[in-house]
Amino acid sequence: MTIIDPSQVPSRTGSNYPDCFKPVVAGREKKRLGDAAGIKNFGVNLTTLAPQSLSALRHWHTKQDEFIYVLSGELTLITDAGESILKSGQAAGFPAGEANGHCLYNHTNEIATYLEIGDRTPNDSGNYPDDDLVAIATEQGWQFTHKDGTSY
Repeated sequence: MTIIDPSQVPSRTGSNYPDCFKPVVAGREKKRLGDAAGIKNFGVNLTTLAPQSLSALRHWHTKQDEFIYVLSGELTLITDAGESILKSGQAAGFPAGEANGHCLYNHTNEIATYLEIGDRTPNDSGNYPDDDLVAIATEQGWQFTHKDGTSY
C-alpha cells in the first residue's frame, strides 16, 4: 500500500502529440497518481484543465478502456453524439473498441479537475476521427503516424 499526497506528485504539462497538435492541450496538467502508487495495470491521473482548454484531440482506443470522474468545475464532453455537460460528481466511461471519439472541453472561465483512469492493455491504438492521426502503443511509448501510416 502506498499513501499519496497529490500535492507532492510532479505535474506534467504538454503532450507527446506531434508538434502540430500540441497547442490543443496546452491548458492541460496531469499528476500521475497511479504511477506514484506503483500501479502497473492501469493509470490514474489527476487532471486539471484550464478555461477554454481541451483534454485531448477527440479519440477512441481499440483495446484500452477509459473512465473519467469530474471532481470540480464543469466540462463539455464531446462525442460522435454531440456535446453533453458534465458537472462535479458526474462520470463517463469509454469502452475499448467502441469507435466513438471523445474529449473534454472546459467551456467555462474556471479551472476544472477530474480523475482520468485507463487500463494499459498492450497493442492498443488510438484513433482520431477529426485529425490525420493514429497512435500506436509500443514498449517505447506512443508512436504517432498519419492515417496512411507515414510518420510525423
